[in-house]
Amino acid sequence: MIKLAVRAPSKEYDVTIGRGASGLLPRVVRDGIAALVTDSNTGPLYAARALESLKKAGVRTFESRLPAGEEHKTLDAVGRLCRDFAAMGLRRRDSVVALGGGVVGDIAGFAAASYMRGARFIQVPTTLVAMTDSSVGGKTGVNLPEGKNLVGAFYQPEGVLIDTDFLKTLPGREARAGLSEVVKYFALGEKGIAPRLQSGGISPGEEAELIYLCCRAKADVVSRDERESGARMALNFGHTFGHAIEKYFGYSRYNHGEAVAIGMRLALETGVRLGVTPEGAAREVMEVAENAGLDTRLDIPPRELVRHMSGDKKRSGDGIALVLLRGVGDAVIKEMGIKELEASL
Repeated sequence: MIKLAVRAPSKEYDVTIGRGASGLLPRVVRDGIAALVTDSNTGPLYAARALESLKKAGVRTFESRLPAGEEHKTLDAVGRLCRDFAAMGLRRRDSVVALGGGVVGDIAGFAAASYMRGARFIQVPTTLVAMTDSSVGGKTGVNLPEGKNLVGAFYQPEGVLIDTDFLKTLPGREARAGLSEVVKYFALGEKGIAPRLQSGGISPGEEAELIYLCCRAKADVVSRDERESGARMALNFGHTFGHAIEKYFGYSRYNHGEAVAIGMRLALETGVRLGVTPEGAAREVMEVAENAGLDTRLDIPPRELVRHMSGDKKRSGDGIALVLLRGVGDAVIKEMGIKELEASL
């Protein structure tokens, strides 16, 4: 097992990475009541084992199962969870456990932050996107028709258990999409990532170390900027475009990782056109993305894409904050007007 300490200003906690890490769940929950939040994908695969391990440890448990998919990441889902918590008598000292991908973690985390103004929250991510990025750092939230993640809270978990055995049951499409966050951390300067990738995926036996490198990079940023007022904004590289792509297609054609992969290409191309990103740096990042098997093709009229970007939460005034690269490991936030952005695409 690999253990990483996250030292956010509001809370310190451990991220444990390795085969069988989810078996440590009773130690993190400790006692009381545990609400296990899953979805229609992860519940049938993993819920029974998690519930049984908690019951054996003397923890009273119940499962709240959500429908799978980004389109279900709504305020209604949060309300449903909070009502489930109340019906089961969950108290502030009890635990909400997110067993699933980024959508489950975002919804469950926001529900935990809201219920009684803050119940204990534990992340057990089951997808590569969640393992390498969303389970660490305390971002929680849901979507509105007007945009992605517009309602939420910064709420750090009590702990994160990353069980690499879950990757064995991850569908190929999800595994490939998860590599977009891995490539993002390479673009932001984590050079140890590239040697651990092989054509179309992760080199055998390198899963835990690769996840650790991503989590370590994120933990370092979160320790300096927990609430995204400065340095943490760089972690949105590719996401502003990506969120607009997801919204444009109604969260149905592309999953989050696929949209972010396309978004990184668009950000690199925009940076090159504006004279911010050197062509060599853009080429280096894209070569790693292509080696990972990421598909970055997209055909959306620029005006339509920008229209959907205008609802992004990173918008400021009449413009939007876009993360560009001045080089691999050197991100810069550029405030761009909507018309300027449209012209650059």
